[in-house]
Amino acid sequence: MGRGKIEIKKIENATNRQVTYSKRRNGLFKKAQELTVLCDAKVSLIMFSSTGKFHEFLSPNISTKGFFDLYQKTTGIDLWNSHYERMEENYRRLKEINKKLRREIRQRMGGDLNELNIKELQALEAKMDSSLLAIRERKYHVIKTQTDKHKKKVRNLEERHANLVMDLEAKLDGQDGIVETGGYYESTMGLLPNGASNLYALRLYQNQQPPLVLHDGTNDLRLA
Repeated sequence: MGRGKIEIKKIENATNRQVTYSKRRNGLFKKAQELTVLCDAKVSLIMFSSTGKFHEFLSPNISTKGFFDLYQKTTGIDLWNSHYERMEENYRRLKEINKKLRREIRQRMGGDLNELNIKELQALEAKMDSSLLAIRERKYHVIKTQTDKHKKKVRNLEERHANLVMDLEAKLDGQDGIVETGGYYESTMGLLPNGASNLYALRLYQNQQPPLVLHDGTNDLRLA
């Protein structure tokens, strides 16, 4: 029993459409290869799927350029000249754009102004004002970003300093150099790093005024 006749129309289901394309493409390539071998024919197939994927078959006895040269010779259509003309036209267009951009750059730097009329000068002035505004906005943004960054660093350093001071005070409270009367030994000064620690010891001395009392018979000798 033979298969039913398939109606030739677009397959709406994307998956089925892709499967059918893949199967029939392989069948076409197989037929083209058989035609090349059996008949010594020069065959070229170029295919693009609905998704834009490129597939190509070319007989092994000819190159792509040779195939198109043969096509031009047979049909009398010069493919390369038309392509060259399009490239020339595109080149001229890009060259003119580049020329205009270079002239505009020179004008913004104060050159090539003699040929401009009053309207063109006013337009150039408006463009430069707009550019200057954008530059200032960018500059202020950079300054603000750097300022915020440095402020954050300062806050971090202040927090680290406060933590170090608290740790130092905790260590000083446990040192043997501090006597019960609230005074301190001079050797404590040697335990404190840099001048900041010495200032801390000096603050203890000035705030607490600890007397060191030496008993010598009936006389009291106070060292303040």
